[in-house]
Amino acid sequence: MNSDSIDPALRTTEVTKLPKFPVRIPSGHKGTFGRVMLIAGSPGMTGAAVLAGRSALRCGSGLVYVASGKTCISEIAVGEPSYLTVRLADDDSGRLTKVAETQILQQLPQMNAFAIGPGLGRSPILNSLVSTLYHTIQLPAVFDADALNSLAESRSLETDPPGVDRVLTPHPGEFARLSGYSIREIESNRVGLAIQFAKQHDVVLVLKGPGTVVTDGHRYYINTTGNTGMATGGSGDVLTGIILSLLGQGCLSFEAAQLGVYLHGLAGDLAAKDWTEPGLIASDLPQYVPKAIATLL
Repeated sequence: MNSDSIDPALRTTEVTKLPKFPVRIPSGHKGTFGRVMLIAGSPGMTGAAVLAGRSALRCGSGLVYVASGKTCISEIAVGEPSYLTVRLADDDSGRLTKVAETQILQQLPQMNAFAIGPGLGRSPILNSLVSTLYHTIQLPAVFDADALNSLAESRSLETDPPGVDRVLTPHPGEFARLSGYSIREIESNRVGLAIQFAKQHDVVLVLKGPGTVVTDGHRYYINTTGNTGMATGGSGDVLTGIILSLLGQGCLSFEAAQLGVYLHGLAGDLAAKDWTEPGLIASDLPQYVPKAIATLL
């Protein structure tokens, strides 16, 4: 997709230069480099929380808190000893309850950024939680996976924007549910529809896929890193963790998303050199994130 495919009324600037990776000051401590919360995971999908949390750590976050239901939090804790865990109230099937919303709201004021969605599942309570967090929490945030489905089901985007950084990271199917366009329409005009949506809803949109599009409605970036080996379950969870980490380290939302998709794709390219594209799995990616960062330092 080139700029000629964009509606003239939505003409924007294409960004090609990458932002700098956040500076690490010598006197810094773990609180200096971002305290972030990831709300993720449910029975059968705990790996999503582990992958996202580990990726945030590998991208430089000082403190990563993973919040999930009590049914599966122990499994998530075993997956990675370097993050902290927050035990949330859930029901017998492992779905979060209304009490979990109160618990999350009590924790978030301590954070620099949060992300919600990977592996959470779907439920009416989750719809309420996602809508509340989207509109009331004045922190930069990433909404991914099941959080995007909740935003679509609750029509939360149809109300006034929250006035704070929001990064939405849909694949084409999720974007279809959010926007009302068919996947065919989306794939035929990825840049134009992404720009239109981001501008209408005052968000940074990361439309995933080959040539991932990042836009805030005023400028856009088309990613050039990544490969077919990344078309594997869990890859998007890794991206969520990377963008969350960058937000927590002080990057603005567009820059965090732009740098995040670049590093995510480059980590995949580096991993594919060792494992091949067919052999690449999502759990390979976090260990290559530092190697991707090293190319920018």
